[in-house]
Amino acid sequence: MSEIEGMTGYLHPAYAKSLAEFGTLRELSSCGGWILERSIPHRGERDAMGCYPLFVCREWRNLPQDLAEIGKDLVTLALVTDPFADVGEEFLRQQFDVAKPFKNHYVADLSRTLEESINRHHSYYARRSLREMEVEVCLEPARYLTEWTNLYGNLIERHRIRGIRAFSEESFRGQLTTPGMILFVGKRCGEVVGAHLVAVQYTVAYSHLAAFSPVGYEQNAAYGIYWNTLKYLKGRGICHFDLGAAAGLDAATDDGLDRFKRGWSHATRMVYFCGKIFDCERYAVICQGCRSRETTYFPAYRSGEFG
Repeated sequence: MSEIEGMTGYLHPAYAKSLAEFGTLRELSSCGGWILERSIPHRGERDAMGCYPLFVCREWRNLPQDLAEIGKDLVTLALVTDPFADVGEEFLRQQFDVAKPFKNHYVADLSRTLEESINRHHSYYARRSLREMEVEVCLEPARYLTEWTNLYGNLIERHRIRGIRAFSEESFRGQLTTPGMILFVGKRCGEVVGAHLVAVQYTVAYSHLAAFSPVGYEQNAAYGIYWNTLKYLKGRGICHFDLGAAAGLDAATDDGLDRFKRGWSHATRMVYFCGKIFDCERYAVICQGCRSRETTYFPAYRSGEFG
């Protein structure tokens, strides 16, 4: 079996390629991760970001070799780490100029019973929604490309999503055909009312995206779909399920989405925001030229890019 054949989910090259419209793909050959190179607005230089939503790789300890190589071509690199990366904050601080705790991801330990991980509120609404909804486990998600794109369109409009998170249909075509992607489709009277896209990688699964129709929101379809998601993954031998964190850039957010994810989990894992400046002089000049206001965002000249 080749290395590629053994990889699924975010690790598979097909997932990185699904983001190609947002930058030029570059493989980090030593660690086995991928980044997106981008032109810096109104400049001739380029920078890079890790693939959205998380930078994952096979060998984190080999990352320094890749950083030394790409530093010849780029001004900066920014990424968010995998919560299951086998390196800690000290290692990240040694490799990056910026390495700070970003968000706590909610994680379900699937070696436990579902009742141990899921709170009573979520269990109640899951059972209630499943009385009127069936959930299909689709191992060929591309069959639902049209329905999924329509559902996600509702999410974009509801939350005014833009930028890389407002995936195009072509991007979704690539994501839905990536090995390791599973779509959990909620149907009520034959109508698709919601879906949950999950990326499976070895013994870890990641909640990638979820979207619902107006009817799905009214019927609390998310609870039944997530219940069946955890039930299926547990039965498949998955050890941990990463539910992600609250939306936005504020790690302290406590909203409905945050409470929803918290209710399925028993623990958290920190992800880190990391930034690397390869050329300090060029970085300073670009920030000055863009008249970047005082900001904690990195790189400063891209402040506000995610709204």
